[in-house]
Amino acid sequence: MRIDLNADCGESYGAWRLGDDAALLDVVTSANVACGFHAGDPTTLRETCAAAVTRGVAIGAQVGYADLRGFGRRSIDLPSADLTADVIYQIGALQAIARSVGGTVDYVKPHGALYNRIVTDSAQAEAVVEGVLAAAPDLPVLGLPGSAFLRLAAERGLRVVREAFADRAYLPDGALVPRSRAGSVLHDPDEIAARVLRMVGDGTVEAIDATEVRLAPESVCVHGDNPAAVAVARRLRTVLDGAGVTIARFA
Repeated sequence: MRIDLNADCGESYGAWRLGDDAALLDVVTSANVACGFHAGDPTTLRETCAAAVTRGVAIGAQVGYADLRGFGRRSIDLPSADLTADVIYQIGALQAIARSVGGTVDYVKPHGALYNRIVTDSAQAEAVVEGVLAAAPDLPVLGLPGSAFLRLAAERGLRVVREAFADRAYLPDGALVPRSRAGSVLHDPDEIAARVLRMVGDGTVEAIDATEVRLAPESVCVHGDNPAAVAVARRLRTVLDGAGVTIARFA
């Protein structure tokens, strides 16, 4: 058994500090680095990329809506051309920052409301795919299994990577429980580790209504802004290592 562990990083902005990137980067194998649209200032992004390079952690461009005030968690109705341009802009910016510290951008992962929107919104999903193809057609993309985004990306020749979420609850259809609902975010490291071990072992997770959802993930995400993120990531590594699971970057 083999799995990649990814986490959202680089989301601090100036004096506003969010998460413990240094501690997370000691544990995970891939870092979804903000690109300045939903979070992250240039200095923070450069420091985060440098820390990832030092640790051999893969760098992913986490592209999102231009929504600093809402942390990229508010869905925005953008014309397709604008969304494509925004994706190109963000990937290009992070590519330059990563190169400046001896690294490269290794994959692309949408963030927040954009990630959830393109599970079912084919128009926005196609716009994101166009942006990746224009900026970096050789890069893999992370997304939710069964999403319009992964389907369209695969049809256009991009490598797709199925992702699961360690600390988020699932709906019966495989979508994430909206953050507005109670129980949408999990915090107990032992509960989360048991769920992830099941995800890796048999490819399934129990939905919020106790039904079974098929995921078969290649990468599992721990949200860096979750106060329990570091404890969760460390517990995950301990449990997965103990079960003989190989933890390694996919990119």
